Amino acid sequence: MNRRNFLKLMAVMGIYASTGIPKITYAEEYKISKKRILGKGDYSLEVSALGFGVMGMTYNRGPLPNRKDMINLLHKAYDYGITLFDTAEIYGPHTNEILAGEALSKFKNKIHITTKFGHDIVNGKYNYGKLNSRPEQIRKVAEESLKRLKIDRIDIFYQHRVDPKVPIEDVAGTVKDLIKEGKVRCFGLCEAGIETIRKAHKEQPVTALQSEYHIMWREPETIFPVLEELGIGFVPYSPLNRGYLAGKMDKNTKFDPKNDNRGTLLRFTQEALEKNKKFITLLEKYGKNKNATPAQMALAWLLAQKPYIVPIPGTTKLNHLQENINAVNISFTKLELAQFNNELSKMEVFGERYNKEQQKQVEK
Repeated sequence: MNRRNFLKLMAVMGIYASTGIPKITYAEEYKISKKRILGKGDYSLEVSALGFGVMGMTYNRGPLPNRKDMINLLHKAYDYGITLFDTAEIYGPHTNEILAGEALSKFKNKIHITTKFGHDIVNGKYNYGKLNSRPEQIRKVAEESLKRLKIDRIDIFYQHRVDPKVPIEDVAGTVKDLIKEGKVRCFGLCEAGIETIRKAHKEQPVTALQSEYHIMWREPETIFPVLEELGIGFVPYSPLNRGYLAGKMDKNTKFDPKNDNRGTLLRFTQEALEKNKKFITLLEKYGKNKNATPAQMALAWLLAQKPYIVPIPGTTKLNHLQENINAVNISFTKLELAQFNNELSKMEVFGERYNKEQQKQVEK
């Protein structure tokens, strides 16, 4: 089912309601019942198989949507069974955490809210390109994030980017102390390399690694053996490649220069948007017999890779949320997955995922 037909289905459902014909309510029709576990032992979390990335509701994804609508959408996500919600202090800065706190704090004992530290933010302003994971800064962020999120404990406190000026053992040790104090439940890393993961995990068990991962960026697969060895979960951010894998972008797509960083990324130039359409074609090919959209197939592919993977797609639209949730019920046979991956392995992506400055902060 492509996105257009999906919207038609929504319209038909509206007709059912207006004519009095019984229909399944949203909460009954769109429901995630499948769970996955991030981490192991005392530092494990059982979460919905699909999480929700809150970032795009306030940051880097174009004109800001209506705040009340976003709060209602987050409530819907909870109604549909999503129990993992991700944000960060850098998103805004701070505005994303404030929104998440306003919308989700009333569910705080029923869901898991994760946030991040590690960027240099002074008096509410981001010192662009600068990192700060000094122990005193980590503590400061933890205290302030708890207030903005209106919660008593951060479920996963991620280091957003590895700070080369601060030993990872000091970072992990600081979070370990916050865990002992009851302010943090679990420790996570973002875009970290194998050596960093091992060093951090030795000091404080890591519950999850969060890095970009989707059919157009598969580098994290080299780290999977280490994650399995140590019992660490994996949370792919941008699982739809910043919306591209939904299949609706082309060379005429425009990005708001005021609040959409995609316009600065090399994979979102006019040339790249056209040359990478082969990935959409592949998703459509395998989704045809499953009546699934490209976005659903992209998410289903991620879920099929490993049982400890929990993608966190974000959206500002109800129909996209419903579409994403239904991806949990789409599966690949072993043969289909092997064939898909074989075709995928022969395809090259046009354009780097980050510019040089941004690339310096990942895979450390």
